[in-house]
Amino acid sequence: MDAMDMEACASVEKELDRVVTKLEHLHKNASAEIGDIASLMSELVNVLGMAEQMVVTTLNTGTQMNAPGTGSPDDPMGENVNMQVETEPAAPQRLTDRQMDIIRDSIVKCNERVQKLSSEHRDLHGSVSKIGKAIDRNFSADFTSTMRVDALQDEDNLMLLNKAIAKHYCRQGMDDVARTLIKECKMSEEHAQDVFDSEREFAEIYNIWMQIQKRDLSEALKWAERHSGQLREGHSIVEFQLHRMRLFQLVSNGMVSQDEAIAYARTYVKNFPAKEIGYLMLSLIYVPVGLENTRYKHFLSQEMWTELSFIFLREACELLGISKNSALSVVVNAGCTALPALLNIKQVMQSRKVLGMWNGCDELPIEIDLPPEFRFHSIFACPILRQQTTEDNPPKKLTCGHVISNDALHKLSNGHILKCPYCPVEQNAEEAVRIYF
Repeated sequence: MDAMDMEACASVEKELDRVVTKLEHLHKNASAEIGDIASLMSELVNVLGMAEQMVVTTLNTGTQMNAPGTGSPDDPMGENVNMQVETEPAAPQRLTDRQMDIIRDSIVKCNERVQKLSSEHRDLHGSVSKIGKAIDRNFSADFTSTMRVDALQDEDNLMLLNKAIAKHYCRQGMDDVARTLIKECKMSEEHAQDVFDSEREFAEIYNIWMQIQKRDLSEALKWAERHSGQLREGHSIVEFQLHRMRLFQLVSNGMVSQDEAIAYARTYVKNFPAKEIGYLMLSLIYVPVGLENTRYKHFLSQEMWTELSFIFLREACELLGISKNSALSVVVNAGCTALPALLNIKQVMQSRKVLGMWNGCDELPIEIDLPPEFRFHSIFACPILRQQTTEDNPPKKLTCGHVISNDALHKLSNGHILKCPYCPVEQNAEEAVRIYF
């Protein structure tokens, strides 16, 4: 990352820090304001409850008088007579001035706090929008400037792209999606069959890889048994690690799997190095209590299962001679790595008005330093012209054994006579042969 990129990142980071600071401040203030609003609402509810109680008491329409006794029921004035005197209902009581002041004050204070929160929230939205503007100002968003649109106008190139996408789906076990793509792009039966045939082996490996991450070793152990001889010839460790993990699985199940764990150890562990056998067999003493609180507990963590799945993926692909990454993922990841450098050189070329140099050739105007995982073949640069060879300018081997580019060969030739630039041998230029890396 150059100084310009660092400066751009620092500028965006500065705006981001401002937003984070404002957000933390808003969170703190909002918590306090919402607490105050809740207190005011609670006080308002209490005042209204007291007022309601006073109104209910005022609206009581009568008073009941009971005179207990043992008089005769035939006597209308007896001692057992219940007397109820009806009175005229009183007018409802109004809220007191104090209650009205409390209600008005609570409503005003709640509105003020809500408006304050709303204003601070709007200010935060303005700060967030500044981050997007800072990104647009400091980074180029026009990725189309690095594209060769004419490359996809060719039907053969478009078909190659569709095949790469379909193969990627097949690798992920998404055969239905691949078939839909093949149907919609009207791919020929020959190309469609090649898609599924070329990725069938990896699809099996991918499914096993997914099962290992889910802690299911059944298919992985079957695959390792089928390729046991080849794995041992290549000194692979994946077979041992699969059996080791399966043994620890059985031991962790407790007494339920005791017999199965012992039988499994006798069958498979004996085939591995002696120093490992003792370590594995010692785990059997923990069958009654499990491995959770022992020195073997880290083998049960998800990190160990994830690591085992990727070891299996790498070694299985190496054994079968296939790439663990699809062509589409390699191209996309390599393109993302190269994109910043391409955008920078594009801006320089545009300012100097030399864009034709890019569009007029099949190679990039600068060398892109890609990681080793994206390099699949050797590259030859002519030691005379200091240019990378291409299909139009291939490398040529001279009769003396030295290699130069085809363009350098023609420039150094004097008719049919060529003197090697590295040794004094004179030779016929037409005897030079093309070589492939």
